Amino acid sequence: MKKQQNVAFLTLVNFFIPLSLSATLVTVSHVIINSTLARSSNPAVVIASYSVAMSLFGIFERCAVILRQTCATLVRDKHSFKLVSRLTMFVLAAILIISLIIGYSPIGDMFFLKVLGVKEHMLEPTLSAYRVLMFVTIFSGIRCLYQGVIITNLKTKWLTIGMIFRLVFMGGLAWVLLHFGLVEHGYIGSIIFLVGMVVEAIVSFIEGRSIVKKIPDKKPDHHVVHSSQVRKFYSPLLMASLIAVMISPAINGVLGWSKDAEIAIASYAVAFSILNLLLSFASYLHQIVINFYEQDAKLVLRFTMIFSLIPTLLLIAIAFTPIGAWGLQHIMGVSGELLDQSLRALKFFIVFTLFFPWLDYVNGVLMLKGQTKVMTFSQAGNVITTITFLIVLILLIPNGSGYIGALAQSLGVMVEASIAFIMLRRYMHKPLLKIRKLS
Repeated sequence: MKKQQNVAFLTLVNFFIPLSLSATLVTVSHVIINSTLARSSNPAVVIASYSVAMSLFGIFERCAVILRQTCATLVRDKHSFKLVSRLTMFVLAAILIISLIIGYSPIGDMFFLKVLGVKEHMLEPTLSAYRVLMFVTIFSGIRCLYQGVIITNLKTKWLTIGMIFRLVFMGGLAWVLLHFGLVEHGYIGSIIFLVGMVVEAIVSFIEGRSIVKKIPDKKPDHHVVHSSQVRKFYSPLLMASLIAVMISPAINGVLGWSKDAEIAIASYAVAFSILNLLLSFASYLHQIVINFYEQDAKLVLRFTMIFSLIPTLLLIAIAFTPIGAWGLQHIMGVSGELLDQSLRALKFFIVFTLFFPWLDYVNGVLMLKGQTKVMTFSQAGNVITTITFLIVLILLIPNGSGYIGALAQSLGVMVEASIAFIMLRRYMHKPLLKIRKLS
């Protein structure tokens, strides 16, 4: 592997910070929606219908989001962009067809009633919310396709700019809807989300298209020349993402067996929401690897060592100092037993924050080497470990609370990172992006 020691540390910082900021701002967009729906006359029904619809949306959203990694890793010329674009159109068309079947046929009724456990009186509001959310996935896929091009060309500030536009339009629409008293249905949250995603997709499309026009038609040294290479890169990522979907319902289901199920599930949810906020800062480390590892692997490693510590240090401050209790109580409105158990769960998530950034780093190298199939096995290891420890812990500690879920999930990520690292060692001597061998 050829290394050119010409990448400045500041270059990595300037590339990474806008990505991290955009990931953090995503959480703000969901706060806008939930706080808007909470002001309806019947917030329990409105929020519940939107949340259940979002749980199904999240599955299809994963299929769209990994198009960003696919594009960022594989696209280096117009030809490879055309190949990834074809895959994008196929994936989004398949998602839309399945979504239409779920949204407008008895199959959807059965799925929401039997699989997701929606009550009869909640079925129609939930379906109404989902019928809007299905279009959010389409625009999310378009956004991710062009964001991959933007990231590869180091113009990551446009991800932050797109998120800012998204938040402004979402906030403005939410204010208008509240002003005219129109927030009475869960699909209103879906509409706000859709408008924000359309705006972000437009920003990404405009900037991404301008970049695509400037890249060469065909780079002679770029190995991605067939559609099969793109599919073989994307498919394991898709499988890994779909496997990961099993973790959240498994945790909530097992925590429901505890003697104080409401506190257990709620404390885990509160702690996990804070974890997501902190880890959003490190969720783009794989892009640092994809874009700079070939130029200076040692600098990328050093960068990861520094920035991987930030989520852990912040979580320690929240979990072990009065800052956390104050924030949960005064910002999130958590108090009493729920406050105590949420802080306890946060302590067990420290293991998660230690391993997650390094998992993202290793996954970035695996993507460069075209070994995305490894991520399917490592993710499966995560799911098996998490579910196994969940069951063991709930049997040993039936009075346990949300920290059981936090500990089991942390051990799962530790195992996933270990499997990914061990498998990576097998491929360390193989050339980067030797995707031609996959075809």
